[in-house]
Amino acid sequence: MRYGMTMMAMTALAIAGAAQAQDADAPLPTPSPVVLRLAAPEAHQGVASDGVHVYAIDNDRIGKYVIATGQRIAQWQGERRLFPHMNSCTVAGRELVCAASNYPAVPQTSAIEIFDTKTLRHLRTVSLGFGPGSLTVLDRHAGKWWAVYANYAGKGGEPNRDYRYTLLVRMDDSFRQEAAWTFPQQVLARFAPFSCSGASWSNDGRLYVTGHDRPEMYELALPEAGSVLEWKRTIGIASPGQAIDWDPKVAGRIWSVDRKQTTLIASSIAD
Repeated sequence: MRYGMTMMAMTALAIAGAAQAQDADAPLPTPSPVVLRLAAPEAHQGVASDGVHVYAIDNDRIGKYVIATGQRIAQWQGERRLFPHMNSCTVAGRELVCAASNYPAVPQTSAIEIFDTKTLRHLRTVSLGFGPGSLTVLDRHAGKWWAVYANYAGKGGEPNRDYRYTLLVRMDDSFRQEAAWTFPQQVLARFAPFSCSGASWSNDGRLYVTGHDRPEMYELALPEAGSVLEWKRTIGIASPGQAIDWDPKVAGRIWSVDRKQTTLIASSIAD
């Protein structure tokens, strides 16, 4: 009986592994139409938008650009030892709120860096210390903060914890965890060996995430029960992963970055 159960378990694992490999090897989807490209030397990790301006994010610098003209009107440069890895930001009122970590150093530590949107002056830091990964995402939705803690297989990863441990966390106004969800296997397979680099809630309340290096994003939903997010669809985009942000003024417009071309890209996403 024990032998039969073991064989059944091995078969189940083999099927699951084959399905994951198939998902990882699936062809890339057709990219969504690009409506605008803006050159920005800071466009390396991510982008945020307030509908009039876009903010290009690098590890230790930020550039603020006027969407209509592409002109840079503000810039911030931090000290690298204090800002080793800012990954993504979001506009919340008059503040630009950014997810940061000590990547690729371990043990993993994280912080939230907050800037004035008008001048890009650094206002304050919220230190999170050790956490369940490296903080790569922070977004505001439904009166809550939504964070992603990334984990990696290899560089920047903790021992015995790889990309499968990537976590979406809902936080209160004091950045305390209220609830958390893991990512579905078919999305994790596309992340591997890296993790989630971007996530943004749309105006109609849908969650979209990106990985590190594939030109696609994934629409996910909170589950009715359990702790695993539900995959809804995969959408092609013109940029290879990294952090994203929905434009709050133009419906269906998602901002992303092409780090090789140091370009901010606005794509039109079909519903």
